Amino acid sequence: MKYLKQFLIILAISFIGEILKYIVPLPIPASIYGMVIMFICLQTKILKLDDVKSVGKFLIEIMPVMFIPAGVGLMSSWGTLKPVLVPVSVITVVVIITVMLASGWVSQLIIRRDKKKETENE
Repeated sequence: MKYLKQFLIILAISFIGEILKYIVPLPIPASIYGMVIMFICLQTKILKLDDVKSVGKFLIEIMPVMFIPAGVGLMSSWGTLKPVLVPVSVITVVVIITVMLASGWVSQLIIRRDKKKETENE
């Protein structure tokens, strides 16, 4: 029963995100609305982490299974993808490296800022 309740909470928040997608005239996916709502609910203690933690962990564990249909879809459209494979691959590698560099840079800025605040407080 605990898992069903947790799953229904996550489903309800996702549903609210879907509704917001149609109400708010912005090009934002419903899943982003749902994640923001979940974040706000967790931060404001409307929801406790224990209210969704077990099912959240389960969904993360089975996430690789969710990519199987996408992989099959890519394989079935190989004829369409073959001519653009090299440009898409190059773009993917460049974007991955860019994101890694940007994430590392931002992380280091945050760590340095926190260390600076700690030394000023001492």
